[in-house]
Amino acid sequence: MHTPAASARPDSSPSLPNEYLLFRLGSVEYGIDILKVQEIRGYEQPTRIANAPDYLKGVLHLRGVIVPVMDLRVKLAQEQANFDSLTVTVILNLEKSPVGVVVDSVSDVIVLAPEQIRPTPHFDGDINADHILGLGTLGESDEERMLILLDIEKMLAPTRATVHEAEEALA
Repeated sequence: MHTPAASARPDSSPSLPNEYLLFRLGSVEYGIDILKVQEIRGYEQPTRIANAPDYLKGVLHLRGVIVPVMDLRVKLAQEQANFDSLTVTVILNLEKSPVGVVVDSVSDVIVLAPEQIRPTPHFDGDINADHILGLGTLGESDEERMLILLDIEKMLAPTRATVHEAEEALA
């Protein structure tokens, strides 16, 4: 059972969204702000762009708009997956333009109350976790599910600059 979010937020993240689209990459479950999601589409092979980075699968023509499509598994340095009937492309409506991200599956839209969101752990060394908003918890304490809440804008910001360069090369 999902509890509606209260108006108070954890002190470390006063602007956390409270409604998330859940998706999987391998065995890991992630959540992104539902307000960033434009649509969810079945996976279709995008048109590949020559000399593009590995995470850039290509581009899709979506109702008159060219949308770059990125593989989040590659972007998050996970093992490659076989694309199957559950694989989807989530079209995100980001600040500057739409972007598609390929994920293994989409499962649900949930509301998280502030007490269900734990702060991002501090990592020493070379691990950059700036794109992680926090860790969401679902279920009872003995069967608790953890999910990683992503700031998708921050995570894709450097990538979008590279995508923009690839788009200019096409023009």
